[in-house]
Amino acid sequence: MNFLAVGDLAWDVLAKPDTPLQSGGDTTGQLELLGGGSAANLATWAARCGLPTSFVGKVGFGRFGEFAVSDLESEGVAVHPIWTSERRTGVVLALIDRSGQRSMLSGQGADFLLTPDELPLKVIQNSQHLHLTAWSLFTNPPREAALEAAKIAKESGATVSLDPGSFQMIMQTGRNTFLSLMDTLEFDYLLPNRDEAQALSGESAPLEMLGWLQAHYPKACIVLKLDHEGVLVGEPGREALHVAATTDAVVDATGAGDAFGGAFLSHFLRSGDAKAAATLAVQVAGWVIGRFGARVGMDDEIRARLEHYGLAPISV
Repeated sequence: MNFLAVGDLAWDVLAKPDTPLQSGGDTTGQLELLGGGSAANLATWAARCGLPTSFVGKVGFGRFGEFAVSDLESEGVAVHPIWTSERRTGVVLALIDRSGQRSMLSGQGADFLLTPDELPLKVIQNSQHLHLTAWSLFTNPPREAALEAAKIAKESGATVSLDPGSFQMIMQTGRNTFLSLMDTLEFDYLLPNRDEAQALSGESAPLEMLGWLQAHYPKACIVLKLDHEGVLVGEPGREALHVAATTDAVVDATGAGDAFGGAFLSHFLRSGDAKAAATLAVQVAGWVIGRFGARVGMDDEIRARLEHYGLAPISV
């Protein structure tokens, strides 16, 4: 199984102030600069969970772009960068509050400039699964490139997954407009969180959101991430299953959904066992929320969690 993520590779600037920010004032806090980008984060965790993984995205020339590529490669991901001098590599500012929840400010970096003619056709055609995030759909470019990549993948016999990204961006784009974009994608897996599912469906209760999504996308496996309430998985023709969340305390929720998606897809694409994949994924996401940053280095605890499910983690 060859897994390919197409989309954003960026740097995350994580900031968790010790006290509330005051206009014109100063405070101390925890700050980190880590590799980021939703598609790149998910690729990292797919690789960490043992799936041969590649990444395609646009990166700015310069040391920060080179560091971003080498950082992702150090995770065991085969990176196929498209270089540009038009913009620098993307940067995302994540402001973390005391509860661990984050507010994101995403700069439009080089990853937003990907065009269809720049896609590496052989890399896509040789992949058995393609993953996209909605950050590749909200603007054009890179929307046409993302849609073309999905089309090439499906024509080559691959499956496709989509993370619908940001509920605020869905609302800004317009629900009906975004649903129309989704209808042009023949995806096999949809991985929304609670807010995104509510924005898409108009429903508020988890089972109702799941039911709406299953009715609208009857051929897709819907994986509904519910934070502390765990996850609901709806496979075509099967009853919905629920897997409880872990009891890990939230330090920083940045990238937890990407980590969940990478772990779930890595396991499910090989095993076909939704319950086992979801169980592994909530363990990975639980470990991530207990640490600062989406791609913090692995420790003995997460290695033990992966090994518990028969996965041999990559040494990084």
